[in-house]
Amino acid sequence: MRNAIIRWYSSTNEDGDYYRVSAANQTVQITIDSDSGIPLWLQLRNRLIYLIASGRFKVGDKLPTVRELAVDLGVNYNTVSKVYQDIERDGYIVSKRGRGTFVAERVPAEAEAAKSEVEFLADEFIRQCRELGVPRHDIADLVQSRLDSIDEEK
Repeated sequence: MRNAIIRWYSSTNEDGDYYRVSAANQTVQITIDSDSGIPLWLQLRNRLIYLIASGRFKVGDKLPTVRELAVDLGVNYNTVSKVYQDIERDGYIVSKRGRGTFVAERVPAEAEAAKSEVEFLADEFIRQCRELGVPRHDIADLVQSRLDSIDEEK
């Protein structure tokens, strides 16, 4: 299991123009599981798309460089480069030569579908728990407990 705390920059002014900032002001953890059977590049791609679709990365936010993310995750530079190229081709991000990589202004419709799918899974889990008579606060405790046990396995 590989973890990285990545930093990104809120990087647009009021007019929506991209600009540089001097320090990261946002962080998010990305976990890549080399034992999952899912290719690393696909795990990273899906995670980045979810972060964009969910609004965690906002339009105009500057993403880490390919090199920074590769080092933080402990994966090959070419793997991260492939992911960035792939999601840029799909319209999620845009590269500005000499300035960096930013979340695109218009996120593709598939992003909403990805977000909706995750929300559907969460809703279905909650519905099934409620059908089994699990109280609301126990559902939250159960999820936290499972997250904690997964973190301990790392």
